[in-house]
Amino acid sequence: MGVRRAVDLVLKAANTPKEPLYTYGPLIHNPQIIDLLEQKGVSVLTDPSSAEPGTVLIRAHGVPPHVKDSLGKMGFTVVDATCPRVIKVQTIIQKYAQQGYHTIIVGDKNHPEVIGLLGYTESRGIAVNRLEDIPTVPSFNKAIVVAQTTQDSHVFSEMASVFSARFPQYKIFNTICDSTIKRQLEIREMAKEVDAIIVVGGRNSGNTKRLAQIGKNSGVPTFHIETDADLDPSLIEGMHRIGITAGASTPTWVTSKVFKALENLPHEGKIGWRSAIHKIQRTLLLSNLYVSLGAGCLSFACAVLLGIKPTPSTVLMAAFYVLSMHIMNRFTNKEAKRYNDPDRARFDEKFKGLLLAMSICSGAIGLSMAYFLGTKPFVSLLIMSIMGMLYNVKVLPGNIKIFGRFQKIKDIPGSKTFLIAAAWGVVAVILPALTVFPTINASIIFVFIWTAVLVFIRSAIFDIIDTQGDRIVGQETLPIVLGEKRTLCLLKILLALLIVTVPAGYALGMVSSFGFAMVLCVLYLAGVLMVYERSWMFPGFRFEFLVESSFVLSGLIASGWIFMTG
Repeated sequence: MGVRRAVDLVLKAANTPKEPLYTYGPLIHNPQIIDLLEQKGVSVLTDPSSAEPGTVLIRAHGVPPHVKDSLGKMGFTVVDATCPRVIKVQTIIQKYAQQGYHTIIVGDKNHPEVIGLLGYTESRGIAVNRLEDIPTVPSFNKAIVVAQTTQDSHVFSEMASVFSARFPQYKIFNTICDSTIKRQLEIREMAKEVDAIIVVGGRNSGNTKRLAQIGKNSGVPTFHIETDADLDPSLIEGMHRIGITAGASTPTWVTSKVFKALENLPHEGKIGWRSAIHKIQRTLLLSNLYVSLGAGCLSFACAVLLGIKPTPSTVLMAAFYVLSMHIMNRFTNKEAKRYNDPDRARFDEKFKGLLLAMSICSGAIGLSMAYFLGTKPFVSLLIMSIMGMLYNVKVLPGNIKIFGRFQKIKDIPGSKTFLIAAAWGVVAVILPALTVFPTINASIIFVFIWTAVLVFIRSAIFDIIDTQGDRIVGQETLPIVLGEKRTLCLLKILLALLIVTVPAGYALGMVSSFGFAMVLCVLYLAGVLMVYERSWMFPGFRFEFLVESSFVLSGLIASGWIFMTG
């Protein structure tokens, strides 16, 4: 939490630059984040006296209080990105230091956090890191014992017991971060179930190194790597269950790259039906052909929901339109993909020409089909296609901005999720319905809203997964605006509404009885959301395929319904 907060603060400042932006020392112990911040113009402040005054963010590890005071006197605007868990330890030390207590910190005396904590002891603090150091600690009349927030919980427990026995008058505070304790417990439990453990994180990250050491002490082969490039397949050859964990400062996209590399590893250069299925699934996903298939299936199901006959033209129109727009938007929004889905970004770069040709051809085919369906479907799809292409394009001249903030459609918070839902709803419901009904009636509106909400939930799930990359590039998606917990709560409410509105829609004659069968799709998406929320599956290749299968399922249900009802 503390690391995420620090990164969020600096990214928010970097995406709205007004003056020089610095971090006091490396923000966190992760080279990928440091490189990213350098690319965004964030400098590491080493000599404040020779730097141009601007905004300086205090690192997540914290600093001694006199450092913040001196920066303020030099004219810097100080933003404190210290982890709240570290601030809690600082507060405890400061409180007791004012009462004349000495402070003993169980931690690495050279670690930035410990250096910062010592600054609150009023020069009455020492740091110890091993049981062997305890005999060298002087006997104080009154003292407190605290822990570096990322200290090994077992080491601190042992040292606290010795201090308590030797100096019963000392007050002992277990100030190890809850998430640190949890992660250390998890890796110990993981070691009982896996053949090997991979720990992802910076080489100089103290808590990452402790995780790796705990893994090794558990007797399981443990490998500390920084990125997927450090993976050595030969070291885990023949192993079937691999545990993955990461240091507190490891970005999600780095862990995700490692996970996806391991997902693909058993199938690289292999022959067999499992590997063949894996490669087909991966190609369908990365090329967007699977999401296109889902759009066609959803259009087919919506026709049955409206009580009209599905036609190949309307189904293919929806499929080709979605294929065209999804590919096009990937190339106009490449930066976020580098972090959210590096595997897809590499695929896009490798097959750039072919994918662009697919986008243009599928867009043309979709428009051609709309033209033969009538003037209204054609004009509507043409306008939607133009808007889709303009999503990532600056549409206002010069520095003109709507409400002082927006120059592109994508600048509007949450616009991506809402527009995708609306576009799918139009192409899957409105346009096919206009080929049968002379005007848009209440039934069409009901099915449009119901379908758009279903698509909204699917898109929002991906937005939650992609939060870190979207925040890096400054794109305000729904989870960034509302937060992940509120977004998940919203999706649950929407899923419940989709279920309860079906009987009402049927009773009012707005949908056919097929609506009750479509509830299976809603329940499926609810299950997918549960899988994510309870961490039953890491959001990698398999999870993405699971999400995209929701609309393919709608087509299968509709086909089965037609077969059974004639």
